[in-house]
Amino acid sequence: MLHTVAKLHYEAEMSQVDIARQLGVSTATISRLLQRARAEGIVRIEVLDLAAPEEITGQLIDRLGLRDAAVVETPAAGALTALAGPLGGLLKQAQLGAGSVIAIGWGRAVREVLRAGLPRIPGVLTVAATGGMQQHAAHFQVNEFVRLAAEEFGGTPHFIHAPYLPSSELREVFLGDAAISDAVALWDRTDVAIVGIGLPHAINAPEASAATPSEQALVHAAGDVLRHYFDAEGALIAWEGEGRMIAMSPAQLSAVPLVIGVAASPEKATAIIGAARARLINAVITDTKTAQAILAALPPR
Repeated sequence: MLHTVAKLHYEAEMSQVDIARQLGVSTATISRLLQRARAEGIVRIEVLDLAAPEEITGQLIDRLGLRDAAVVETPAAGALTALAGPLGGLLKQAQLGAGSVIAIGWGRAVREVLRAGLPRIPGVLTVAATGGMQQHAAHFQVNEFVRLAAEEFGGTPHFIHAPYLPSSELREVFLGDAAISDAVALWDRTDVAIVGIGLPHAINAPEASAATPSEQALVHAAGDVLRHYFDAEGALIAWEGEGRMIAMSPAQLSAVPLVIGVAASPEKATAIIGAARARLINAVITDTKTAQAILAALPPR
């Protein structure tokens, strides 16, 4: 009877009164049987210890070899917007000032944190980390992100009015333009970069990422940062357009003191791990669900 009572109460979610009525015994008897079921190990009740965001943050920094990280409790809605606060905190810690350079990438997460607001850092220079895309979706408008960031900071925007993936011949023409070359030159003295982390194309529809056929063919890619693709171990994956992109290179990204990857989706766990291992990012801002998925995906120590 112990097993029957336990099943009815804990699995069928019947009240003790209803179980007593069904079995023709007293409610007190049911209560004693449930206590015995727990005492004899038929029923085990476990209260999970939930790690605080601060604890998870420390684990991410340690396990991914990051310079910094910030983790927020996963909100019921607006997970990307919730990342704006910790982004502002990391930017303040970076001690930026007039003349500092902040490179801006593209993506939904980047768009949402910029729209949610940034701290005032008068005199900073904001620059697009990549050329533009001939796409109408709001999360592809990198020059608009640069303008918005400059407005929020109280700084000066530097746009790149060139496509991110021109032909090899046109790439040289664009880079020969004085305005574009001046903006691109800022990449070598960038102090902070704010970038999104792309999903693998296997789970991200082509229209969502505007990926070319060559990019879609990268079936082993774990994700990308500024269209630089990598596998789960952090090895960069060459593709047909890599050499003709107008975008910060992996070497330039790895030389930036603080490259903040902004992402909030457990689906991106492997991509975030790969981006950190590839040294395309050295800081992460995310939520607890994503952080826990990252830690679960890492090999045990």
